[in-house]
Amino acid sequence: MDMDDIALELHQFPHSHYNEKARWALDFKSVPHKRISYLPGPHAAAMRKLAGTTETPVLKIGGLVIAGSAAIIDALEANYPDPPLYPADPEQRREALALQSWFDEEVGPGIRRALFAELTQELGYLCKLFASEKPLHTRLFYRAALPIARGTIKASMSINEPGAVEAGYRVTQAALDRVAAQAGSSGYLVGDSFSVADLTAAALLAPACNPPHPDMEFPLPRPARIDAWFGRWAGHPGAQWVRTIYRKHRPRRVLPLRAAA
Repeated sequence: MDMDDIALELHQFPHSHYNEKARWALDFKSVPHKRISYLPGPHAAAMRKLAGTTETPVLKIGGLVIAGSAAIIDALEANYPDPPLYPADPEQRREALALQSWFDEEVGPGIRRALFAELTQELGYLCKLFASEKPLHTRLFYRAALPIARGTIKASMSINEPGAVEAGYRVTQAALDRVAAQAGSSGYLVGDSFSVADLTAAALLAPACNPPHPDMEFPLPRPARIDAWFGRWAGHPGAQWVRTIYRKHRPRRVLPLRAAA
């Protein structure tokens, strides 16, 4: 089939690091697509109907529905191979995919848990992050519902489990340490060119680094608690690496198409 004739839809949350992986891959490959943004929580029914899951991102390519950032990147590599995100060398490809798995399975949940421990104490700002694109009446309803939903949010991320938030801080620190140590003279984690390893690491560490890109940069004004969160990591060489990778390899949107759900 001719992929140029197929409309792509990315079903997503704004300011989400796993969703950022999919956005980045689409933009890096210059694939036109529509972004359909949901409110976390109310999104669940629509996602179950679309993909049989409550998790985002979900990419719809014609009649094909693909859930999860790693699966989406894999599908994009198959259908839009240039420019590549998978290294051509088999050993480097295995290494890059293993790094993606570690960040997906360990770092992503940990950094989200640590950050949301702060965000759930700043519900007005949490609403701003996820509902700013919505109509006023939707924003007001969502803000009013957040105090009721706060317990569910914490439970879904295991925030109240003993030691869970501290573990989230530790894995964030470990991931920043790792990228700072592993990026070679080329500045890349695997080989001497940008790959899925760099994209995944930078996207999933973005919530600690506030990189200079409109899809992930946290809006101003920010609560002091959130500024302190960013300040904790600001001077780390790994955070500098994340911001450098964003500047060098994170394009702006291919097409500013966006629909609200």
